[in-house]
Amino acid sequence: MDNNDQKLQTFLAAYMTCALWSSCGDKEESLENHVMSEEAKTQMLADCKAFLEKNEALIGGRFKDAGHDFWLTRNGHGCGFWDGGWTAHGEELTKASKAFRECDLYVGDDQLVYII
Repeated sequence: MDNNDQKLQTFLAAYMTCALWSSCGDKEESLENHVMSEEAKTQMLADCKAFLEKNEALIGGRFKDAGHDFWLTRNGHGCGFWDGGWTAHGEELTKASKAFRECDLYVGDDQLVYII
């Protein structure tokens, strides 16, 4: 795995973990213990790759933090790039995140997690 793949995988893993942790199913329980569908993984990979391609220079090596904050910021959670810790580029990363549509997770009949 080359360095760019490693950066993307670190970013993606944090993004997916945050997505599952911050999302709830029908019974208001966290989706942390659920498995992502292949469709959800593919969409998340595409979004994370697109975000990184345009914003890697602003992240400064903080790929895990950035993956986490990308999910929170794009979906309007109460924290993210804008709330501190990204003083040098928080506003720019927030604006870049908002260029992506909000999305939600749900558990399908097959008990896998999907994106709407």
